[in-house]
Amino acid sequence: MCTVCGCSDGKTSIEHAHDHHHGHDGHHHDHDHAHDGHHHHHGHGHHHGAVHDHAPADAGLLDRGANPAGQTIAGLSSDRIIQVERDILGKNDSLATANRARFRADEVLAFNLVSSPGAGKTSLLVRAVSELKDSFPVGVIEGDQQTSNDAERIRATGVAAIQVNTGKGCHLDAAMVGEAYDRLPWLNGGLLFIENVGNLVCPAAFDLGEACKIVVFSTTEGEDKPLKYPDMFAASSLMLINKIDLAPVLDFDLARTVEYARRVNPEIEVLTVSARTGEGFSAFYAWIRKRWAKLKQTGMVAQG
Repeated sequence: MCTVCGCSDGKTSIEHAHDHHHGHDGHHHDHDHAHDGHHHHHGHGHHHGAVHDHAPADAGLLDRGANPAGQTIAGLSSDRIIQVERDILGKNDSLATANRARFRADEVLAFNLVSSPGAGKTSLLVRAVSELKDSFPVGVIEGDQQTSNDAERIRATGVAAIQVNTGKGCHLDAAMVGEAYDRLPWLNGGLLFIENVGNLVCPAAFDLGEACKIVVFSTTEGEDKPLKYPDMFAASSLMLINKIDLAPVLDFDLARTVEYARRVNPEIEVLTVSARTGEGFSAFYAWIRKRWAKLKQTGMVAQG
């Protein structure tokens, strides 16, 4: 059981990437670590002419417990539960730091997309990766409790995607992201989009190693959502207000929504978009390119 958010210790399944042949410098992304009894090869040796090969060819789904710290809370006192929570977040943060170092070494800009279910982040992501894939190497990690529907939608665009099914878990953690990243093609100089499980509560507490969180908010959700879920909006660098094409028929108050978001996070940037019509996406891509240019200049991505 995750004491941070209360999700149970079900099983997490991470897809094995299908034979990814790709042309980004023809490198082999090779890491070496042992995790939960599985041995993966991880050291950053990029060998010319090889494929991105992280797991045995006969691997299907990698099953592991959703609890990042392997803890159970049955029969524990309240002070011990607090310690377990600290242990969970502490271990997650150390793994997130390792992920962040890997992303920096690969010059990969990673975004953690969060939203309520139905806000349209998958539709938004499908349009974005379709239009960005000719400019950057792009990879996607999809988080859902069940099904690989969203990853299949991404792969239909020609972009590599790995599905992480969290079972009863209601968020991705840094360990899941690290394992899924192993199974993507090498994204050197590119973009990684992590689509988190639809939930505006517990994903706010879990650093995945991303450069920043992007919260996708829909005009259909009500203007006061930032006040109801302040931790997520406080943790996000950008709020994308999706389905802006529906605003005229919904009596949606854009100014009030922005006011509420900035009440909990004065620094949050706001863009309005429509995944259906493409409105606002040029501004979103300009925002991404600005952050990518900063990455190239500094050699790292600061959390924002």
